[in-house]
Amino acid sequence: MDTDRESPGSYGELADRGMQQLLEADAVRRIWERDPSLWKQDATHQSEIAQRLGWLTVAGAVREQLTNLKDFAREAVEAGVRHVVLCGMGGSSLCPELFRLVFGSAPGHPLLWVLDTTDPVAIARVAQLAEPNDSLYLISSKSGSTIEVDSLFRFFFKRAQERLGDRAGAAFVAVTDPGTSLERLAAERHFRGVFLNPPDIGGRYSALSLFGLVPAALIGLDLDLLLDGAERMARACGASVPPNDNPGLRLGAILGGAALAGRDKLTLLTSPRLAPFGLWVEQLIAESTGKEGKGIVPIAGEPLLAPESYGDDRLFVCTRLEGDENEELDRFVTALEGAGHPVMTMGLADPLELGAEFFRWEFATALAGVLLGIDPFDQPNVQESKENTLRLLDIYRQSGELPEETPDLTRGELRLYGTSEGTVETALATFFGQARPGDYVALMAYLDAAEPVELALRGLRRRLLERTRLATTLGYGPRFLHSTGQLHKGGPNTGLFLQITADRPVRLPIPGQPYDFGTLQAAQALGDRQALRQHGRRALSIHLGGDILGGLARLTAALDQ
Repeated sequence: MDTDRESPGSYGELADRGMQQLLEADAVRRIWERDPSLWKQDATHQSEIAQRLGWLTVAGAVREQLTNLKDFAREAVEAGVRHVVLCGMGGSSLCPELFRLVFGSAPGHPLLWVLDTTDPVAIARVAQLAEPNDSLYLISSKSGSTIEVDSLFRFFFKRAQERLGDRAGAAFVAVTDPGTSLERLAAERHFRGVFLNPPDIGGRYSALSLFGLVPAALIGLDLDLLLDGAERMARACGASVPPNDNPGLRLGAILGGAALAGRDKLTLLTSPRLAPFGLWVEQLIAESTGKEGKGIVPIAGEPLLAPESYGDDRLFVCTRLEGDENEELDRFVTALEGAGHPVMTMGLADPLELGAEFFRWEFATALAGVLLGIDPFDQPNVQESKENTLRLLDIYRQSGELPEETPDLTRGELRLYGTSEGTVETALATFFGQARPGDYVALMAYLDAAEPVELALRGLRRRLLERTRLATTLGYGPRFLHSTGQLHKGGPNTGLFLQITADRPVRLPIPGQPYDFGTLQAAQALGDRQALRQHGRRALSIHLGGDILGGLARLTAALDQ
């Protein structure tokens, strides 16, 4: 692991203030002693926090299961498994997606597909690629009852029954906590395997647990080296390490100290190969800190502009991989430093050092929570959108349709909700005219994340950044409901939320349910819109109709007018 570097003079009192407060709280010693009073004083919070600190030592604890994991992966290869489809959300999916994109599959090992969506087009595409006769469906859920994961299981199990008959269960593997409904289901349906994770680890802190390691083993990742790095980092963050030599403490002090000083837009930069790491950090930071009207806003994958385009609410953290040079990134970081923006750079000699970075960021996030005065292990507002979705689906069961909202503005296929203006251009101008210094723009796309759509959304995001000079985020629904969704509702009221939906050209039934995936996704979008309104958030919803790329192009052009 290369030496970390901070731009000279860019932190000043930001880091010093955070470090001093953490030292006065004796935070490092207390976190290793698993003292819940480090974060909250009431008994209810402390009881819950005490059940969420297993991530501190999980890297060592899971080593005894490595032989079993490797044997399971070898047996899958020998059985002719060519595809692994992971059905999960949030902490169950983002780390496996990182492994898939950063490492790929080792020779001879199956390809990994990650489904953390209810979009019927995306699900149908993966279903065509991964047939039950040569696939494993990895059903991954801490609670065992996540509606998206349950729906995906129902869909793929029906397909497996149609092709494999009584042997359908052999195509399925479960990763869950002990005692969940998923564990019972796995026994009833005769799954090929069941992996029970330590229950004292929250989803977003589970990268080094079985939620991350089971899919990592199946694609042939070197688990020993991954865990070696994590354990080295854990020792480097120990209570006896001098404060200025403690990488987790230093990062936590910078994150929390900067946020307290108004630099709460944590802008994540990475070498090209490490780009998926930003999405993993995004969930960890947003869901951990965004509550009680406070929070750090993580910005991942944002287009790079000139330094003068960024306000004084930014903190930049760059993670570089040796040998993965990028001249544009190098010039950008140099220009940021020259303009006086705070930039912290961390170097990795090998991609497997991500195991160490998982731990460093988890440790730092927990300490940033101390500085913000919040519980970094709960997610109180995530449940709101879930409950709204379930309520809307109950209405659908009874009436056969979701509640219909009347659009405030209809122009061609475009339908806008949450505006009183007469044109798309004036609606966008009025909406973004509400912006205040220190705000951010959240693009929330309930769309299939196919490459053409992704490129169009990136173009829209760049135009928003250029026009508003505000920090921007981009998330796909319902994935973001399990990550940045907590920040959206529970964090500071500094977001401008632009929700984008569209017609669904594919109808994909969910076996055993009266609704299909398109209806479920629509209910999730409507439920989230209602939750934002309940919290007095500034939100504008735009339905694109059937022409998604044309609609996105029109929105991008409308910003110029």
